[in-house]
Amino acid sequence: MDPSVPKKHSWDKNNNWTEELNRLKVIIAQTELVETIKWGAPTYVLNGKNIIGIGGFKSYFGIWFFNGVFLKDEHKLLVNAQEGVTKSLRQWRFNSIKEIDEKRVLTYVLEAIANEKAGKSSNPTVKKTVISVQLQLALDSNDTLAKAFQKFTAAKKREFHDYIEEAKRDTTKITRIEKLNHYGLKVHRFG
Repeated sequence: MDPSVPKKHSWDKNNNWTEELNRLKVIIAQTELVETIKWGAPTYVLNGKNIIGIGGFKSYFGIWFFNGVFLKDEHKLLVNAQEGVTKSLRQWRFNSIKEIDEKRVLTYVLEAIANEKAGKSSNPTVKKTVISVQLQLALDSNDTLAKAFQKFTAAKKREFHDYIEEAKRDTTKITRIEKLNHYGLKVHRFG
């Protein structure tokens, strides 16, 4: 995509940062990264791998580095947006166009590219699906539900398990298992 062509970024939710995001686009265009749109935002890839993305938010705009955990970050500019949740992604937040240092932005982007070429990437850990005693009893007593549950992805199984187990009262857990039964049968019928 031509960075000189003005284009509203769909992830600039408040339309506050058009000039700033276009400035970042011009800088990034100096690299070998290819611009795509993912999740409604400009995302830059190398050989099909997400390297960086840009976007505007209510109080800031920024660049996010998908494997930013591997960047040296000598200037301490990067933040982990969701500590304990986000493993490798790091953000560089800006509040005005004056904060954009072209040379520094380019240095960080080029380092991210070099890291990708060197094979530095974080592989997501796959959590094993654990089934609680109450859920297992419900599955054992209802073959249709058990078959439907087996069709779910591991992530969906974990989601249901966690939803049930986060309830403090047993009666709430039972109610949630009944909801799973209804949902599971509905999915089984149409899936």
